[in-house]
Amino acid sequence: MPIAVTAAAGVCLALGPASLVPRTGPAGPADRPGPVYRLAVARRPRDARQYGLPLARCEQKLERARRRDTRAVPVLAVVGASFTAGVGPGNPLSSWAVRLARLLHWDAVIDGVPGAGYVRAGVGHRGPVAAEIGQVDLRGLAPSFVIVQAGHDDIGVPSQLERQRVTQAIALIRAQAPRAQIALLTVFTGPAPGLAAYRTDHVIVAAGTAAGHGVIVMDPLTGDWKFGRSPGGIHPSAAGSAWIAHEVEGILREHGVRAAPSDRRTGSPTAAASAVICDSGVRRGRSRGHGPVLTSAGTPG
Repeated sequence: MPIAVTAAAGVCLALGPASLVPRTGPAGPADRPGPVYRLAVARRPRDARQYGLPLARCEQKLERARRRDTRAVPVLAVVGASFTAGVGPGNPLSSWAVRLARLLHWDAVIDGVPGAGYVRAGVGHRGPVAAEIGQVDLRGLAPSFVIVQAGHDDIGVPSQLERQRVTQAIALIRAQAPRAQIALLTVFTGPAPGLAAYRTDHVIVAAGTAAGHGVIVMDPLTGDWKFGRSPGGIHPSAAGSAWIAHEVEGILREHGVRAAPSDRRTGSPTAAASAVICDSGVRRGRSRGHGPVLTSAGTPG
């Protein structure tokens, strides 16, 4: 499928070659928290060191279930920032990524880190994107599609560094999931974006386009996406998240992506295509479920 740069609307992955992994160490100016970091600090887990463990367990259960079940339900992997984490609706089960998985009736693994970008680490230092990719086993999942939602929190990062990290993230995904298509969901901003936002967005779009075959670039900034916002004016409301999910689903459909079969009477997935979702944001004692869980894609969020 050819590259597509569209002005319309996440992902569990595993680290590739060590040479591709961004450096760790003392934070420089580009590594410091981005513009929405403070809005998302309340989502910090009690023990960020344990963050990856529940998601890994959930993913292992999903992989075992898929090995036992020969159904051909595709897998969606999504990694991203606060929009993917469900900031705005206040519930990760209402994020655009979970809603998209439900629209598709696909199995999904979703990891959102508020404040994270391709460069910036975000809440609990659980990012950047490459580190999120490292939380999951792409080889075991064998996803059909990987979506990365990031960019807003990298506003102000030097262009050369941003381009390098976007290119590295695409290379990591390709190394671990060579059959997967990749989509980049670029910069979301508030109602009055500045020149720096457009500059960062342009860098991400250019890097995605330069990556060649199999990368779809979805650009909400230049596409002037209009959706419901939560108080603060940046993050989506629950209705806004639903709008984004439908917009992304429409773009993917234009590129040949199809939902799994569903029951015509109820609209829920059929027994042969009953999808499950692992979401790192569904934590023990919060929302519903027990840590990241295998959640029926047909269950209301």
